[in-house]
Amino acid sequence: MNIDTNINSRPCADGCGTLPPCAPLAVPYVPFQQEGSQKYNQNEALAHGTLFPGLNLPFHLKVDAPNLPKTLAMELQALQFVITELGLYLDTHKNDTEAFQLFQQYAKLAKEGRKRYEAMYGPLTQMQAAQETAYTWLDDPWPWEYKGGGNK
Repeated sequence: MNIDTNINSRPCADGCGTLPPCAPLAVPYVPFQQEGSQKYNQNEALAHGTLFPGLNLPFHLKVDAPNLPKTLAMELQALQFVITELGLYLDTHKNDTEAFQLFQQYAKLAKEGRKRYEAMYGPLTQMQAAQETAYTWLDDPWPWEYKGGGNK
């Protein structure tokens, strides 16, 4: 088997996201994730199911990102998704300082968002409920029961 190691001569650059015409149907194709890859914003990442456009393969169904509800809960879900994606990426690309800085920025945004959410609606997790002065975990209303798209 002859393996081409020259990345610039490959027919499938990062970001193609489709099966190359030279790939037989019976051979699985997994795009190689490059350092410094292009990234979606957190809402697009959640809608596509990946942070990286180069890994967004056409056979997956996606959510219509512009139609996701504009709620604090959805924002937290999108941020947590991106943090998880970046963490998985950093597991295999630990020296990518740009990705690590982005990981830190998103973690900070998520921490601030959780703080705002919990100030408005109460604890997000039972563990966080332990930090309260009384056990409020089962108190109504639950976040999906608020009127007006997730607001009190």
